[in-house]
Amino acid sequence: MDGDRRGWRQCLLSGAVFAVCMTGTTLPTPLYGLYQEKFSFSELTVTVVYAVYAFAVIGVLLLAGNASDTVGRRPVLLAGLACAAGSAVCFLSATGLPWLYAGRLLSGLSAGLFTGAATAYVLELAPEGGGARATFVATAANMGGLGCGPLLAGVLAQYAPGPLYLPFAIHLALVAGSAAVLLRLPETVRERGPLGAVRPRRPGLPAGVRRVFGPAAIASFAGFALFGVFTSVSPAFLSESLDVHDRAVSGLIVALAFFASTAGQLAVGRFGVGRSLPLGCAGLLVGLALLAGALRWELLVLVVLSALAGGCGQGLAFRGSLAAVAAASPEDRRAAVISTLFVVAYFGISVPVIGVGLLVGPVGLEGAGLVFIACMAVLVCAAGAYLLRRPVPTAG
Repeated sequence: MDGDRRGWRQCLLSGAVFAVCMTGTTLPTPLYGLYQEKFSFSELTVTVVYAVYAFAVIGVLLLAGNASDTVGRRPVLLAGLACAAGSAVCFLSATGLPWLYAGRLLSGLSAGLFTGAATAYVLELAPEGGGARATFVATAANMGGLGCGPLLAGVLAQYAPGPLYLPFAIHLALVAGSAAVLLRLPETVRERGPLGAVRPRRPGLPAGVRRVFGPAAIASFAGFALFGVFTSVSPAFLSESLDVHDRAVSGLIVALAFFASTAGQLAVGRFGVGRSLPLGCAGLLVGLALLAGALRWELLVLVVLSALAGGCGQGLAFRGSLAAVAAASPEDRRAAVISTLFVVAYFGISVPVIGVGLLVGPVGLEGAGLVFIACMAVLVCAAGAYLLRRPVPTAG
């Protein structure tokens, strides 16, 4: 009993560290308008700055997604916290666009180091038999942290002095506290090798994971694509089309999508993994339809409803995907397989965002958003139909 209590305490503490790191990755979301005014750059540049982060995540996941399986979870997570601290310092020192690129690059490196390693770490610290609850802790820490970033930055930007400095100063302090917590948690990798033993691997999957991975990856791509557009261009849409200039409101609406994702994850236990994936796709489709209505008729309430519906759908699909992939993965390849799933997810969060940014010039923000929604609706419908015909083979 005491062992279970200690295990859950360690699991929750590791989840809190995970959340702190992910909070830093979305802190700039409601601040891009201020940076545009300060440094005079276009909406396309906003999406490029955002994409630098996503491609940094993908690069780390491809080159070092298996690092924590070799050298241990804690060294990799400490390196991720160091990158998060470096990102905060870049934003605190920003005097031009290159600082923003550097800050987003380091932020992407931190997220790339954390996603696979921290997810595996949370699962391994949980007591035996607590896999389902631990999966929720990991996914909730990920999505909850992503939601806290725009909410914290938006509130501070609207109501506190130094809107481009205070959020990052607070995050830097949280990162320091997280490092102290992490140093007190145990290592979970029993047989560790030297750093030199880490070698980049092409994305690959053990034979037993492949059937699970395909549908899980489809659902993850679609969900993260919706989040990518929400975090990169929705603040501009709220300001330009809906005349919403309150940065706290802007940050809250983006945060709602991530918090709704956490709520959707809670429902996986009720529906089961097999049903959660197609249901998640249905939720994403509703979210896309509401977002199309918001763009067409310029209604704030539809933006809010889109964040809630799309977020719930993403949460159902994401936790179901992660649970299925983690359960099917051998222990010594778990972080690498989870990292591969996140590679697919972050392609979803980056490539469509760049496409929207490129389209803003010729067709405007509304037109670019509608093109994106049409493309994603086709993908989500195809994914949902596939998942209904070939459900994920797990009872999780």
